[in-house]
Amino acid sequence: MINATDLRKGMYISHNNDLYQVFSTHHHTPGNLRGMIQAKLRNLRTGAIIEHRFRTADRVDKAILNEVEMEYLYFDGHNYHFMNTENYEQIILGEDLLGDAVQYLLPNSQISVVFHDSKAVGIELPASVVLKVTETEPGLKGATVSNVNKPATLETGLVVQVPPFINIGENIRVDTSEGRYLERVK
Repeated sequence: MINATDLRKGMYISHNNDLYQVFSTHHHTPGNLRGMIQAKLRNLRTGAIIEHRFRTADRVDKAILNEVEMEYLYFDGHNYHFMNTENYEQIILGEDLLGDAVQYLLPNSQISVVFHDSKAVGIELPASVVLKVTETEPGLKGATVSNVNKPATLETGLVVQVPPFINIGENIRVDTSEGRYLERVK
């Protein structure tokens, strides 16, 4: 059991006798009333997204899951293929199950696949990934520090805001929890 205030995006919880993944959370304190946690939850059985309001004093059941280190192989146009690096078994996960996580997947990368009752329910992404910039406006000469950013399309199709000195072909580190630029990687 965990406190409702400890809910974070990507966590798996048991709620109303079903398994949910936390899609987003927002701590809300309306005026002089007690605080609450407004959470969007995705039902892993049906795929439906619901909103639920937890009181800050509520306790939530964190789901007991198994994580297996797997290698992401390829996307066949409909499904994503993963291989267990220990016994070479392959599993197939749909885009609806993976959600926005597909924008951080590169072939041959190591990913933790999350299982509940021997059924794959999602993936656990690393905190950050290195991706190559495939499309952006030309860099500005001498632009080193600025509050003005420009959009850049990465090799997976993800679009992030980057500083003006980033050019096509450069590798950048992207935060997978917020989808934002962290640093340039040499």
